[in-house]
Amino acid sequence: MRPAIVAASMALLLAACGSRPPAPDWQVNAHGALERYQQAWLAGNTRVANAEFDRARHELSATGRPGLVARAELTRCALQVASLDFAPCAGFEALRADAPAAERAYADYLQGAPAPAELLPAQHRAVAAGADAAQVAAIEDPLSRLVAAGVAVRAGRGSPQMLQAAADTASAQGWRRPLLAWLGAQLKLAEQRGEHDAAAQLRRRIALAGGER
Repeated sequence: MRPAIVAASMALLLAACGSRPPAPDWQVNAHGALERYQQAWLAGNTRVANAEFDRARHELSATGRPGLVARAELTRCALQVASLDFAPCAGFEALRADAPAAERAYADYLQGAPAPAELLPAQHRAVAAGADAAQVAAIEDPLSRLVAAGVAVRAGRGSPQMLQAAADTASAQGWRRPLLAWLGAQLKLAEQRGEHDAAAQLRRRIALAGGER
């Protein structure tokens, strides 16, 4: 399965992969490295994820096309947001001046800034307009759903229902990094509310998902 957000951000890169003659090596290599980066990041393997992303960026930069590298950086930013990591998208910002309008809009959306909905991927337009937990949960692609939930939390719309939908999504996919992040958000909320039993259960889930015995 290729999550929709990665397919969207890399659409132009991958378009030639099914053409004849065969796609250039840089396309094949970059595509494979980005797929492996995504898998490693979601699994919580930071060392492998960083190595694969560097490999993909190296291949893309060989084209001298900022838009392609910008899309890779947006893939990284989206995966971070899906894991409640709201660090600045510095890699994209260095390329913003030469990035296409749709990429600039998506970067703004990920960072919680106003963005024209018509330039965003279709599954994120309702979120940009203030979608609630039910609308986020209805997003078909699980990774896009997590990204949308992360954007909503960043905008201050992280309801208990939103946190639950995101945790359930990460759990169903077996994505350790975002699962731990969303369970941690639920734990913080339970502690703030004085819900001791719920907090204790969440701590046990976090220990289990984190590999503690």
